[in-house]
Amino acid sequence: MTTSVFDKFRLHLNQLPEIDTVSATAAAERDAILTKPAGALGRLEEIAVWMSGWQGQHPPSYIHPQVIVFAGNHGVCDQGISAFPQEVTHQMVANFNAGGAAINQLAKVFDASFSVHALDLDHPTADFTLAPAMSEEDCAAALQLGWDAVATATDILVVGEMGIGNTTVAAALAAALYGGSGADWAGPGTGVSSEGVQRKAEVIDRGLARHADILNDPFKVLQHLGGREIAAMVGAILSARFKKIPVLLDGFVVCAAAAVLQKADSKALNHCLAGHVSAEPGHAVLLQHLQKEPLLTLKMRLGEGSGAALALGIVQGALAAHNGMASFADARVSSEKPS
Repeated sequence: MTTSVFDKFRLHLNQLPEIDTVSATAAAERDAILTKPAGALGRLEEIAVWMSGWQGQHPPSYIHPQVIVFAGNHGVCDQGISAFPQEVTHQMVANFNAGGAAINQLAKVFDASFSVHALDLDHPTADFTLAPAMSEEDCAAALQLGWDAVATATDILVVGEMGIGNTTVAAALAAALYGGSGADWAGPGTGVSSEGVQRKAEVIDRGLARHADILNDPFKVLQHLGGREIAAMVGAILSARFKKIPVLLDGFVVCAAAAVLQKADSKALNHCLAGHVSAEPGHAVLLQHLQKEPLLTLKMRLGEGSGAALALGIVQGALAAHNGMASFADARVSSEKPS
């Protein structure tokens, strides 16, 4: 039997922890006696039960939210698929570290810890139209970095990304995992013209053709068409499952990373909610494949984890209502409907 550096991650997928039904049931039972009509708080009620079940505790907590941004550079940028040079990735990492990006402000306002991990920015991945983007070892190292970046004390996780050219990479992953051509998945990203979108589509098609023999293996797809920051997000999302941490998914690039896990095991993203749907055209389609209904629709397309970080406020509100509301008995409010 041949072995692969991906074997331990495949093994994790065969041992996925499931939701704690005792905690989820306790949350549902509490929701039923709170001072409101049944279902009156809509998805907030579902979020509270979901948080309790995946944290494995009741009441659910919002004490240690964590936001992690992973950054990587991509050799496929040599094909002219981005409106910005790759130096911008370096510059934005510096901006994250200085606290000057949008994600820094959102993490701060929702009391989340923040960190950024730059993955070998001076050595972009290979151009996937010419060769595999990463070696198996390079890809596995990025997966492990993402796994290790998730703190065990975290009670809800947001992962984000920064990488010039990575909407093209995400579109290539989506096409490889779910089918279709480059034209079906390519979008404007950071603002390329219609001609630029067409160029992206052609580049994706060349990548799909070159790597056609591995498209049935999600981890090989990640290695051949992905990027280090995307692999790190795959590792972080999987790590969260084993650490009893619910995850809010961000935009198109993050969801392309999540799709690697979903294609490997259809239950792999049960501990994830979609924080928002972005303005990138492929994101709404990708969410349909992931069977995730977004919490927010605000036409955002920044990345960085920003849409999911904003959705932390919804989770925070859901738990404040669930944990803090009085029951009918405590408030001496009748729960009986008039006959």
